[in-house]
Amino acid sequence: MNYLSVESLGKSYNDKLLFENITFGISAGQKAALVGVNGCGKSTLMKLVAGIEKPDNGVVAFRKGIKVAYLDQNPDFEGAQTVMESVFADENQALQAIREYEYYLEKSVTDAGAQSKLQQAMEKMDSLEAWDYESQVKQILGKLGIHNLEQRINELSGGQKKRVSLAKALIEKPDFLILDEPTNHLDLATIEWLENYLANAQMSLLLVTHDRYFLERVTNHIIEMEGGRLYNHKGSYSSFLESKAMREEQEAAEVSKAKNLMRTELEWMRRMPKARGTKAKYRIDAFHDLKKKASKDLRKQEVQLSVKGQRLGGLILELDKLNKSYGGQPFVKDFTYKFIKQDRVGIIGRNGIGKSTFLDLITGRTEPDSGEIVKGKNTVIGYYTQGQLEFSESQLVIDVVKEVAEVIEMADGSQLTASQLLNHFLFPPKTQHGKVAKLSGGERRRLQLMRVLMKNPNFLILDEPTNDLDLVTLNILEDFLANFKGCLLLVSHDRYFMDRLVEHSFVFEGEGVIRDFNGNYTDFREEQAEKAKLEAEIREEEKKKAEALAREEKKKNPEPKKKLSYKEKKEYEALEGEIDALELRKEELIGKMNAGTGSHEDLAEWAREIEHIDGELDEKTMRWMELDELA
Repeated sequence: MNYLSVESLGKSYNDKLLFENITFGISAGQKAALVGVNGCGKSTLMKLVAGIEKPDNGVVAFRKGIKVAYLDQNPDFEGAQTVMESVFADENQALQAIREYEYYLEKSVTDAGAQSKLQQAMEKMDSLEAWDYESQVKQILGKLGIHNLEQRINELSGGQKKRVSLAKALIEKPDFLILDEPTNHLDLATIEWLENYLANAQMSLLLVTHDRYFLERVTNHIIEMEGGRLYNHKGSYSSFLESKAMREEQEAAEVSKAKNLMRTELEWMRRMPKARGTKAKYRIDAFHDLKKKASKDLRKQEVQLSVKGQRLGGLILELDKLNKSYGGQPFVKDFTYKFIKQDRVGIIGRNGIGKSTFLDLITGRTEPDSGEIVKGKNTVIGYYTQGQLEFSESQLVIDVVKEVAEVIEMADGSQLTASQLLNHFLFPPKTQHGKVAKLSGGERRRLQLMRVLMKNPNFLILDEPTNDLDLVTLNILEDFLANFKGCLLLVSHDRYFMDRLVEHSFVFEGEGVIRDFNGNYTDFREEQAEKAKLEAEIREEEKKKAEALAREEKKKNPEPKKKLSYKEKKEYEALEGEIDALELRKEELIGKMNAGTGSHEDLAEWAREIEHIDGELDEKTMRWMELDELA
C-alpha cells in the first residue's frame, strides 16, 4: 500500500537544474533514506514532498487520510510562544479530547445535563488513549533535553528549537514522518534514544542524515540522488554500498565495451560513402547512441584534503588546573592535561555540559577563572566551529578563499591557486564566481572547513564538523583525519566518525568534572553498559539479602495472629451460604440452557445472569478465603 507517490518531479533553483522527471514511492511501514552529495537537491526534494515548496512540474500525492509530519533543518517558530504552546500549536484529536473532557468534567458539577456529554468525552479519551497524553509529551520533550516548558521560544538556541520541532513531530504520532537531518544538534545519548524510537515506531519514514549508524539501524530502503537521477535500493545502508559498488563496476564495464565497439564503428563511418542507404541510416543512428554511452564520464569528483602542516615541537599544549564557571555553575573544574604528538581525543557529554566552553578556553576565545594554558611556539591551531560562518551571503565564493591565501602549499610540496583548490573541493568555476547565497548548507560547511585547513594547522579542533556534510565528503574528511600527523580534538555526534578517529576521550560528567577515558565512543558505551549491569546485579543481591533478613526477623518475632472481629465472624458465616446459593442458581441456569426450551431472549438473559454470578462468586470466594485464613 503506497503512502507516498512522487511522479515526474522537476525543480530548478537559482538558475540551476537540480533534478527532473523523478519518480518514486514509499509504502506503509517503509523507512527510506535519501542520500547524495551536497547541492544535489536532497533538502529541496524533502520540501517538495512536505508541500513547503512547489515543483516546477510533476505531482506529489499522499494516501488519503494519513497524517504527515515534517521536520525542517531550520524550523521556524513564533517567538512569543512558550515551548508548551509551540508543541500544541496545531490541533490534534488527543488534545481536543482532553479539552472536551476537562470542560464537561467541570460543567457536570453544576449541570446534570452535562453528564451524558462527559460520558461521551470519556469514551473518546479511551479510544484515543489520551489519558496519559500529557505525560507522554513531557517524556518525549525530556528525552530530547527540553525541560523548561514555560521558556519562550525566542530565548532558545537554534539547536534547542530543532529539538522542540522534533518533539512536536513525534508527539503528533504521524503515519508518515519526513525528517531532514534529525540528528544535528542532538547529543549522543539522545541520538541513541531517537534511533531506537524510530526503529520500533509503526510509521513510514523519509529522512536525510549523514549518520551512518543511524542509517544502518533505522532505515530499510535507500534512495540515492546522483546526476539528477534516482537509484532505489531495498535493504540496509551497508547492503546499499555493496550494491552501489557493483552497479558502478558494471557501468564501467559497459562503457569500456562501448568504447571498444566504437573504434570499429568509427572506422566504418570514416569509410562510408556519402550516398547512404536505409540500412546505413540505422547504423549511423546506432553509432551516435554508442558514442553517447562511450563518452560517459565515470570519474568521481572527490574532495582532496592533503595540506601541509608545520612540525610540532616538544611543547604542544598544556592545561594546568583549569577552572571556568558561569553564574556559579562550574563547567571546567581543576582540569589538567598535557597533549602529546598525534593525540586523537574525542569529547563526550550531553548538550549544555560545557564542551564548547572547554574548546573556547583552549582557543583563547574565553579566559579561565583560574589555571594556565601554555601553547608551544610551533603549535598552529585550526578551529572549525559549528557557530556562525565567517563569510557573508553577498561574497563571491572565490573571494572567501582568497581572504585566507591566493596560493596554498600542499603536503607533497606542490602549490595550488585558490581556484584550483576550490576545484579539488568540488566547487567548479561557475560556482566559484557565484555568490555564497547560492550555496547549500553542506556546501557552506565544506567551504568553511576548507578555510580552516588552508591555514596549515598542526593542531585541529573540530566542533561538530559532520553537520550538513554529505556522505562522500564525510568519508574523504575521515581519510584525511586518519592520516593527519598533528593533534586532533574532536566534538561530534556522529558515532562512526568518532569511533574511527578517536583513541581516547574526555568524558564530561557534570559539575565541571572531566575524566580522561582510554577508548573511543563505543568503548565508553560498553563500559557504561557493563557498569549499569554490575550496579543492577549489586542492587538485586542487596534486595535478596534484605528479603532474607526480613524472613529471619519474621521467624524470630512472628506477628501475633489476628482474630476475627464480631462483624467479620458474621460475614464469614454468611458468605458460605451465599456462595452455595449462587452455585445452585448457576447450575439451575446451565440446566435450562442445556434443555433448549427457552426463546432466544431467554437464552441471552440466562447467559448474562451466569456471567454476573461468575463475577460475584469470584469476589465472594476471595473474601471467604481471606477470612478463613484469619479464622
